[in-house]
Amino acid sequence: MRSAKIVVRWTEGLHLLPAAKLVQVAKRFHSTICLRCGGRIADPRSILSIVALCATMGATLELEASGDDEQDAAQAVEQVFLSSDGIDLPTLPDVAEVPTLFVERTTRE
Repeated sequence: MRSAKIVVRWTEGLHLLPAAKLVQVAKRFHSTICLRCGGRIADPRSILSIVALCATMGATLELEASGDDEQDAAQAVEQVFLSSDGIDLPTLPDVAEVPTLFVERTTRE
């Protein structure tokens, strides 16, 4: 098992954008990953679970990873927290690569 303490450095805290990045990163690994904050436990594969931590700037999170690729999983999660805003890592797709939904708009006469 690999464990580490991580401090939330973002002024907005652990909000939806870095939470989405954490989900994207955590889903690449087979290990069990867990984040703890103030008695609450989150599965980094669930965005609602992460946001429910209510981790504000300066909060200390405990990271635990166990499994075949625990070292890589823990390191990848730590990298998200080391990024300046939680989303500026190269694994995020460019806007042009993100599929868009087609919305048909109708006008009333």
